[in-house]
Amino acid sequence: MGTETVAGAGDAGGGGDSGDTAEAEGFAGVAERRREQRGWYFYDWAVSVFSTSVLTVFLGPYLTSVAEAAADGAGYVHPLGIPVRAGSYFAYTVSVSVLLSVLVMPLAGAVADRSGRKKPIMGVFAYLGAAATTGMFFLEGDRYLLGGALLVVANVSYATAVVVYNSFLPQIATPGERDAVSSRGWAFGYASGSLVLVANLALFLGHEPLGVGEGTAVRICLASAGLWWAVFAIIPLRRLRERPAAHAPAAGAAAAAGMSLRGGWRQLAGTLRDLRRYPLTLMFLLAYLLYNDGVQTVITQASVFGAGELGMDQTTLIGAILLVQILAVAGALLLGRLAVRYGAKRTILGSLVAWTATVGAGYVLPPGEPVWFFVLAAAIGMVLGGTQALSRSLYAQLVPPGKEAEYFSLYEVSDRGTSWLGPLVFGLTYQLTGSYRDAIISLVIFFVLGFVLLLRVPVRRAVAAVGGAAPDRI
Repeated sequence: MGTETVAGAGDAGGGGDSGDTAEAEGFAGVAERRREQRGWYFYDWAVSVFSTSVLTVFLGPYLTSVAEAAADGAGYVHPLGIPVRAGSYFAYTVSVSVLLSVLVMPLAGAVADRSGRKKPIMGVFAYLGAAATTGMFFLEGDRYLLGGALLVVANVSYATAVVVYNSFLPQIATPGERDAVSSRGWAFGYASGSLVLVANLALFLGHEPLGVGEGTAVRICLASAGLWWAVFAIIPLRRLRERPAAHAPAAGAAAAAGMSLRGGWRQLAGTLRDLRRYPLTLMFLLAYLLYNDGVQTVITQASVFGAGELGMDQTTLIGAILLVQILAVAGALLLGRLAVRYGAKRTILGSLVAWTATVGAGYVLPPGEPVWFFVLAAAIGMVLGGTQALSRSLYAQLVPPGKEAEYFSLYEVSDRGTSWLGPLVFGLTYQLTGSYRDAIISLVIFFVLGFVLLLRVPVRRAVAAVGGAAPDRI
């Protein structure tokens, strides 16, 4: 997927990094680095079907319909006795899952860094998430509480595993390679999402000839994402290698595990204090948390907006999301190339202008017009992958060495499917106005504020502050 020249990743790593220099700086040789990078890409390939088929396409409308089936005469369900409009249940559940992730991710990241055993932690959460996703096959009737519980477990596990996965990036790629490696990872993910979504669309459209009900077809699509995740997670877990921990406890295996867990809590508190030493990294993180919350909310709520406000049927929604996935592959690689010429920061800023215009266009989109909905999907696809890939690689430059998983746990608070403020604002706006148009336009503020904060980050100075080596263009 892509060539070795994308975004400056030349024979030995692009950006002027030679193989000898890379090894002198603690990186593996070129061949070993490439092997790990290819294995690393496959976790994006494995897990992206969860964010695509589950969070973006099927679960939102389906869980909403399940909640509506359980709703009272006024259109409310009552989880834990709390009155919730059925149309807001999915958005609120996503927010709850992310709030729980905020507690779990930093601890897991701290333990991973302290123990030096990233792969077991990544594997446990990957397979817990895959199991919960596969269990969505049993979501039917009015079992909205089951759906909410499985979504929470799957999303918390998804987010935590991705924290550890992302933390490998600074270890398997030199500074000059990171934009390229991150972009190819995202491209792998969107290619995977497209492939599985094509199969999902074939099943959904052909469910009647196959003698399968529409609800059953949706549940098969949800469960297949969990199985796909479980199968392909094997590749990165086999190919990635552990690095010695910067602060590994000197004890036996069992005692070391306990010391790592206790030390994880202390190190988590230390990470939050440590951030004050790197105010420029903190400023970038705040900018990212804002604008990417907008990105993630558009992704997770687009099918709800399309169905509830624009009257699009499920076939149209799946087709539009498929278009997004296909174009996101090209967009991720294209923006990766633009970053070589203009730098990652400028390229991300340009993408945020495009996001603002796209969300504004969504507000005035006419109902019942699939063509315009597809035009909107195409615009989203061209900026989606690049915004995310370059944000990840740029943040990797701003992380202190030896604390990758800890710092990426803070980053992951607003990564794929794990944003919380955006869905909360979206859900509250709909609850107060009853309009998905008002809910979608409320997201503009995230892109505008994120743009302003990112504009103020002197990235090269931020890289130097953490002791990193910046590529030629950043």
